Amino acid sequence: MLSVLSYGRLVARAVLGGLSQADTRDYSLISASYGFGKDFRKGILKKGMCYGDDACFIAHNKNADVLGVADGVGGWRDYGVDPSQFSATLMRTCERLVKEGRFTPSSPVGILTSGYFELLQNKVPLLGSSTACIVVLDRRSHRLHACNLGDSGFLVVRGGEVVHRSDEQQHYFNTPFQLSIAPPGAEGVVLSDSPEAADSSSFDVQLGDIILTATDGLFDNMPDYMILQELKKLKATNYDSVLQTAQSIAKQAHDLAYDPNYMSPFAQFACDNGLNVRGGKPDDITVLLSVVAEYTD
Repeated sequence: MLSVLSYGRLVARAVLGGLSQADTRDYSLISASYGFGKDFRKGILKKGMCYGDDACFIAHNKNADVLGVADGVGGWRDYGVDPSQFSATLMRTCERLVKEGRFTPSSPVGILTSGYFELLQNKVPLLGSSTACIVVLDRRSHRLHACNLGDSGFLVVRGGEVVHRSDEQQHYFNTPFQLSIAPPGAEGVVLSDSPEAADSSSFDVQLGDIILTATDGLFDNMPDYMILQELKKLKATNYDSVLQTAQSIAKQAHDLAYDPNYMSPFAQFACDNGLNVRGGKPDDITVLLSVVAEYTD
């Protein structure tokens, strides 16, 4: 029988052994973006990181790497409003907040809330609506924090399988949750959700994990198995390889979007809602592809 002292020593060794094996390295994201606007301008960015009415950003802070995508609601164009202005301004504002360090890595919804309220307080009227997804990697804790409002979103892939993902938010078919700024007097008419309504989640990542963040132009045209097939082509974790794979994914989604005979995820969703729809869904497509790597200065 072990004495109390001997048992205590064994416990202490086990605890110290576990601590010594903990990964104390900082992690970071190697990220690249690619996309298409519906106007066929392949890979062409507007001012900032925008593909059509989509917008995105990749930002770095001493404590975290942050990604964001937003999809401007195209219906505003019928009222003479450029939908890209809202999504682009929202993402630029969120990016600035990150670079200024005005955020907490564990609260991406805080970034989205602060960015949105800055738009509300803007002296120059800015009308429009947008979905949004913010993903934050806390370098020291190796924890991924995310918030998603609407039908953009992200996947975490490990060992060729999806191990974590965001939840899509829809009020009803093809009507996602969205942030909005309406004209005076129309606040109760225009659909608008609170940033706090975003689906929030946290997940522990590992070196080599792949994070794919995208607007619905990707997910409406490519099911998971196609995305995973493309991700198998990623053989290295350097920027050029990540960019090449992001391009491959975006191009395949773009091609499928204009295939009238393809039964896309969007068409399947439409059929599930009683609509007779077939083919891809032409849309702006934005892909941010990231690989978790050891942080280096």
